[in-house]
Amino acid sequence: MFVDWSWVALGAGAVLVAWAIFVLFLVFIGRREDARALAGFIPDCLVLVGRLIADARVSRSRKLILLGLLGYLALPFDLVPDFIPVAGQLDDVLIASLVLRRFIRSGGEPLLREHWPGPESSLHVLLRVARG
Repeated sequence: MFVDWSWVALGAGAVLVAWAIFVLFLVFIGRREDARALAGFIPDCLVLVGRLIADARVSRSRKLILLGLLGYLALPFDLVPDFIPVAGQLDDVLIASLVLRRFIRSGGEPLLREHWPGPESSLHVLLRVARG
């Protein structure tokens, strides 16, 4: 199967530009906190998982699941490849929400709240998605 990587790069660039335009639009209309939350959501999630893995109160089995999540998100190929706009990211969101749901149901919500680096509004969205 031949993949024209220039189209993949162009598609990824288009998604990135659309995201940046939306963030700038939020800043322009005065919703700076929402813009910051959107711009920093993925980095905030990565920091969260790193902090949870480093926390001695998190059991080894839960750390392994979080490491598995990081590995899955880092791989360029998964259920739906990431270079496919929207659908490529939806499977990542689904897997992350399932892992975080399991983490929360095993009593980890206080730790998740303690280690969340982003704005409170983003944490509420994350918890709502993870709780299902």
